[in-house]
Amino acid sequence: MAREAKYSILREVGRGSYGVVYEALDNEAKKRVAVKRMRCNVPENVELALQEFWALQSVQRQHENVIQLEECVLQAGQAFQPLGRGCGSSSGHLLLVETCLKGRRCMDPRSSCFLWFVMEFCDGGDMSEFLLGRGPDARLNGSFMRQLGSAVAFLHRNHIVHRDLKSDNILVARRPHGGPVVKVADFGLSKVCQGKGNVNRHCFSSACGSNFFMAPEVWEGHYTAKADIFALGIIFWAMVERITFRDGDTEKELLGTYICQGKELIPLGEALLENPNLKLQIPLKNKKSMPEDLCKLLHDMLAFNPKERLDAFQLEVQLRQISYGRKRQRSNS
Repeated sequence: MAREAKYSILREVGRGSYGVVYEALDNEAKKRVAVKRMRCNVPENVELALQEFWALQSVQRQHENVIQLEECVLQAGQAFQPLGRGCGSSSGHLLLVETCLKGRRCMDPRSSCFLWFVMEFCDGGDMSEFLLGRGPDARLNGSFMRQLGSAVAFLHRNHIVHRDLKSDNILVARRPHGGPVVKVADFGLSKVCQGKGNVNRHCFSSACGSNFFMAPEVWEGHYTAKADIFALGIIFWAMVERITFRDGDTEKELLGTYICQGKELIPLGEALLENPNLKLQIPLKNKKSMPEDLCKLLHDMLAFNPKERLDAFQLEVQLRQISYGRKRQRSNS
């Protein structure tokens, strides 16, 4: 990154279709940060970059389980300009930035136009890496489930629908004292819903996300914020029973649930769309691994009909009440 005085790039930690993520050092604060660089040379990339910017700006530093944005920097050629509330920006300034990013200059292959997101660094990697490197732990799983339920309820209260919840978009930060903390990250496909009222009344039509975590209605192209709950259900089930698949592009092992048809793995949402009466076998492996109240919770999160599915606020309450992952109380008798 060209702002050597403030940040020093240490290494590349991830690369996707729309950007590269680096581990870097904030030379002023003397702490590690994550730096995500998104090239804004085509409208699709610009849209993703801006959606991530709007979402992270709107919830900046408000929830422990949502990744924190330190700053966002616009690079146009050799010029770097910080964006955000702390830089004296106004709605007019941000509109100008948006127009600039989507303008002809970014269509010119000779010009360099990037958005740099500087975020807190999570030293535990993503959730799949963190959990698959250790044995099953009901208390840790239960803690992660409650943290994630709280994070998604927070996002939905703030009218943000993530639309790409999956195990590798959930990062883990270790703490010197206490258990690890999960962080919902990667808001490139998120939507900040306009207006007031219940977030579940906003409808979306563009099918997006990762196949193995998409709700049945997302495949059809008509869905609400409850699609996030279906994705969480996939993650929770896979986390508890250590169900994994191998990503076809990266060959990385990821936590995720699916239906087997011979040697083919069918995403659960797609299978339910083909057969709405499909009975989910929860638990899949060992009945002793999952108490009845957790089984019911997963069924309620993975309901084919979104109207029968829990919303984020109901989920947050129920996660506080289930017995899974909690210490048993000793009897005095």
